[in-house]
Amino acid sequence: MLKPFILLMLLLLSACSSTTTQRPDNPENICDIFRQNDDWYEAALDTQQRWKVPLTVSMAMMYQESSFKHDAKPPMDYFLFIPLGRKSSAYGYAQVKDETWDDYKEQTGNSWADRDDFADAIDFMGWYSYKTSKVNRIAPSDAYNQYLNYHEGWGGFRRGTYYNKRWLMKTSRVVEARAKRYAAQFQQCRSSL
Repeated sequence: MLKPFILLMLLLLSACSSTTTQRPDNPENICDIFRQNDDWYEAALDTQQRWKVPLTVSMAMMYQESSFKHDAKPPMDYFLFIPLGRKSSAYGYAQVKDETWDDYKEQTGNSWADRDDFADAIDFMGWYSYKTSKVNRIAPSDAYNQYLNYHEGWGGFRRGTYYNKRWLMKTSRVVEARAKRYAAQFQQCRSSL
């Protein structure tokens, strides 16, 4: 009697896992990403429909933040050989800090969300970009300025903190170019996904 119960519990637990954690073999091609992880496509499409943010922008930003690594964290700081901790609490696919993640969960009612779950992380990115469009009037399709907002925060963007960070403006151009490349690729494969 115990054996069927254990099997049933394992089945239920595996059904609760909404998305895979397998990193894409070819992260440079959005079609390959979605073919490898079809549940990612469903989650990205749901996010696009919910928040009216192109999935290609969210995916390009996520690639920049974590290279699609589910448990990504900032590097550890050391003094000589003694670990001092991490510079921030950023974690997961979207590299979200604790306090921002808490805001997302509270404002969306998604209290069970996990930063290392792709569906939750991509939904967060859509939510953040949607709010960016309202707070700083940045078009959801403007990957360059969306990424600057994502990195600097809404207040930092308004203050222009990124002007002193040439590396960040260059990185935002990389995100913008990737979003455009993803968009062109997506047009070629969307009907077959």
